[in-house]
Amino acid sequence: MTETSEPRSATPDRKIALLIDADNVSHAKIGEMLAELAKYGTANIRRAYGNWASDSLKGWKDKLHDFAIRPIQQFNYSTGKNATDIALVIDAMELLYTQKLDAFCLASSDADFTPLVMQLRANGHEVYGFGERKTPSPFVNACTAFLYLDSLAAAAIDGPRVPVDPPAKKSKVDAKAKPTTDKIAAKSLAMDAKLVTILRGAVEATARDDGWAAMSAAGSAAKRQAPIDPRNYGAKNFPALFAATGLFDIVKSDNGHSFVADRRNKERAKTPGA
Repeated sequence: MTETSEPRSATPDRKIALLIDADNVSHAKIGEMLAELAKYGTANIRRAYGNWASDSLKGWKDKLHDFAIRPIQQFNYSTGKNATDIALVIDAMELLYTQKLDAFCLASSDADFTPLVMQLRANGHEVYGFGERKTPSPFVNACTAFLYLDSLAAAAIDGPRVPVDPPAKKSKVDAKAKPTTDKIAAKSLAMDAKLVTILRGAVEATARDDGWAAMSAAGSAAKRQAPIDPRNYGAKNFPALFAATGLFDIVKSDNGHSFVADRRNKERAKTPGA
């Protein structure tokens, strides 16, 4: 994110309210947004605002179910007026005074939310923003951290893929994390865009400077993004799920702790702590 001030350290118990202006944000980026927010805490309040009877929001409907986002219906009472903005602001202020939150996240490219951001920050809350490049600078600068949505495009375009070559070094690979022998099942997991986005986001959110993340931390980060259970994918635990996709390297250290790294990360150390 483009940081306008230094954010606090991420901890799993930090509570974040994610408020989405669905009229101004693409539904295609919601998975990446949640992965990014996992670096800062848990988005336990997720709401998307818009006129859900409008054809322009059809693409959002499946995403609402996939990521447990509550749709907030807002009719267009007057032509040329955006009642959605008002509804979002009212909810944000209500949450500010009724919920014990650590931060807010506003997904919009509308500078009209700038006063809201400033008020939330004046009350001691961090505010993270997502929006398009056209987002006016006052809104961007008011946020604690702001990420342009096209910055997430690289990961989306790169997408999940099945690696051809094995990792350069496989010593001490966690026995519990051996990839499934069913190549069809492994390919299916690797092509599950939602799952791969969550897993990659979890590793990125918890990775250390050497590019490796503790498996326990990565698993927790994955669950902060979505109610994911490895058993639903035919894996008994997160090490097995990460391994089954074929997109990650998993190493077990001498002290028995497992670490995971994204194979796309060419700058990581060969082994944890190296």
